[in-house]
Amino acid sequence: MRRTLVVLLVLAALLVIGAVYYALDPSASGLFPRCVFLSMTGYKCPGCGSQRAIHALLHGDVLGAFKYNALLLVAVPWIILCLYAESRRVRNPRLYARLNAPLLIWLFLAMVLIWWLLRNIFNW
Repeated sequence: MRRTLVVLLVLAALLVIGAVYYALDPSASGLFPRCVFLSMTGYKCPGCGSQRAIHALLHGDVLGAFKYNALLLVAVPWIILCLYAESRRVRNPRLYARLNAPLLIWLFLAMVLIWWLLRNIFNW
């Protein structure tokens, strides 16, 4: 019962957040926070553009979302898959173990670091 309540609260929060991101453009609204790393250093972090990318995705603009933050389009399905594996950890321990294998974690970290470097070198 408690787990169901938590899931419902998380889904409700996601719906509210999704509605806000759908209704308001992060690049035009002062409601959304700016990247502290970009403000302090002038370099983009791996997450820069994610808010605008989410807004674009909610409006069906996949290409626009890709231009804002290509890593987000890779990370979101991966995160959803990892959350699914976590929710089925007891029923399907092999899936959980495979997704949490050290090699995959290191590869994902390497992908984030490479993205971080390339987007600043080529000004993506």
